[in-house]
Amino acid sequence: MTSPHAGAARPHLFSDRTVEGYRRAMAEATARVAGRIRRADRPFSGVSPERLAPEIAAIDLERPLHDHAAALDELERVYLRDAVYFHHPRYLAHLNCPVVIPALLGEAVLSAVNSSLDTWDQSAGGTLIERRLIEWTAGRIGFGPAADGVFTSGGTQSNLHALLLAREEARTEAAPARLRVITSEAGHFSVRKAAKLLGLGPGAVVTVETDGERRMRPAALARELDRCHRAGQVVMAVVATAGTTDFGSIDPLPEIAALCEAAGVWLHVDAAYGCGLLVSRRRRRLLDGIERADSVTVDFHKSFFQPVSSSAVLVRDGAALRHAAHHADYLNPRRMAERGIPNQVDKSLQTTRRFDALKLWLTLRVMGPDAVGELFDEVVDRAAEAYDLVAADPRFEVVTRSPLSTLVFRYLPPDGPQHGGLGRKLADDANLYAREALAASGEAVVAGTTVGGRHYLKFTLLNPETTLDDVAHVLDLLAGHAQRYVDDLAPLAGSPEVTHVCS
Repeated sequence: MTSPHAGAARPHLFSDRTVEGYRRAMAEATARVAGRIRRADRPFSGVSPERLAPEIAAIDLERPLHDHAAALDELERVYLRDAVYFHHPRYLAHLNCPVVIPALLGEAVLSAVNSSLDTWDQSAGGTLIERRLIEWTAGRIGFGPAADGVFTSGGTQSNLHALLLAREEARTEAAPARLRVITSEAGHFSVRKAAKLLGLGPGAVVTVETDGERRMRPAALARELDRCHRAGQVVMAVVATAGTTDFGSIDPLPEIAALCEAAGVWLHVDAAYGCGLLVSRRRRRLLDGIERADSVTVDFHKSFFQPVSSSAVLVRDGAALRHAAHHADYLNPRRMAERGIPNQVDKSLQTTRRFDALKLWLTLRVMGPDAVGELFDEVVDRAAEAYDLVAADPRFEVVTRSPLSTLVFRYLPPDGPQHGGLGRKLADDANLYAREALAASGEAVVAGTTVGGRHYLKFTLLNPETTLDDVAHVLDLLAGHAQRYVDDLAPLAGSPEVTHVCS
């Protein structure tokens, strides 16, 4: 018999006996976060690893605080104070979005109930909700009734999953060393990582050139498909990108799909970034041709304003997912599939898996897809305005106009006589310095990349709260940091200490 006082000895275990403690703890935690968000006047504190690491290392994990308030006080000091806040309008760095409140409701519910989406007997309604969202997403892509998919941890896993299916669907006896994956030179690094994890050879991923807008050239793809065929190599997949990380470029999907269909090659579209266009009422046409893909990656935690993680891989023919299935007697024996029991582990690379689909479900049920699409359209509009602003500014050069919400540019120091004609030669280091100095100030956060071996800065706009004034202010900050670097170093450019910046 259970003791009526059993709960008293387990005050931290979430149960029917501790729901009041749960309510108080959650209220206190949300109040701390809300207060921090309300007070945050910049996206980052500028803290360095050297300064923060000793504080965290000094915490004795063997000595608990025995109090939620004390633990939250400590958390303020070692995390909340110095966290990078993506909700701030001057966070302009990576593909991190602010999140919508309905998704936060979902996060609170799913973490408390703690369903695992591997089998029906661990999730029940959660299984059906995830399946309904996959069906909805497949419909938005343009797939037919045979389509299927599963939620994943992110785009990297989705791309790995898709390429696993592509390899198995190739139905070839070719040795792994002869298998090839073709993508553009602007494609995501996870394609190479997936090839390595799949045991393919070191030269398995072949990149083809892009045009001036950083889109895969169909003619270059056609040449590579022909070259591989003549060399006795088996192209198991072509990976097109709908929203490259640096440039937001969208490969010409109809032309690429036609080439893949003619060659009998699996087409995977990495739309981790560009999937926001699926709910755009103004720009959906940019994804025309995606419905001809064999598989598609979508990251709801990039352009649907969802908390990490919320991603999925979808396939036009759900039968292909059988390649990821394994039937364990203790978990999902084959007889369950024969009885029609819906076990998501039959499709997934993961076993235990969070009910991340709930966040998107509540978002759609509260806001609706049009409202999400409008938020994404807002950031794309803002990026277009930012491009015009930077292109007209003589202090900067910009690479290309993005169809999505990125902007790659760099500061060009003047070559006045006070700089000994060396200002432009200091550009790479000046841009690197400007990004680091800006981050250290905490006033804004921007990203960086390289183009043609040169260092560039990058804005990624995913916050509808970001205004053009915010963009202009960050540009002024970057130009100020970069120019101070040049002013300090150009007079010394011939000295041994700074020779490396002029090489």
